[in-house]
Amino acid sequence: MTLVKFAPMRGPWQTHHRLDRIFDSFFSDTQLERGPESCNWSPRVDVEETDKALVLRADLPGLDKKDMHINVEDNRLTIRGERKSQSEDKDANFHRVERTYGTFTRSFTLPATVLADQMEASYRDGVLEVVIPKAEEVKPREIEIKS
Repeated sequence: MTLVKFAPMRGPWQTHHRLDRIFDSFFSDTQLERGPESCNWSPRVDVEETDKALVLRADLPGLDKKDMHINVEDNRLTIRGERKSQSEDKDANFHRVERTYGTFTRSFTLPATVLADQMEASYRDGVLEVVIPKAEEVKPREIEIKS
């Protein structure tokens, strides 16, 4: 048998606070109130380090290459873009808007050990991939132990 501390108000108060949070998140400054075009969003990005490079992959479904810009300045990589609303009818009566539209900016500080001038970017199937090669001196190497 498990002993549980008696707290008569714990259950109702917890439920009340949860409901408050749900209603606050639903009714305060939602996309339905602002419209889909006015919302800034932030795409998800994976950063992977291999032996030869840093690789960034950003999920950007529905964007065209001309709507994305990549900039490197002072060891800072910045990806900017805009997802445009696909609705042509401004008087449409949306029942629900969950997809996010608008501009985004993601910035990453690059280590000094990468070759930013040799980076390459590709975009395929909604994924932007940026490959930044590492300088030769930072690549891992095996060191022989002498006796």
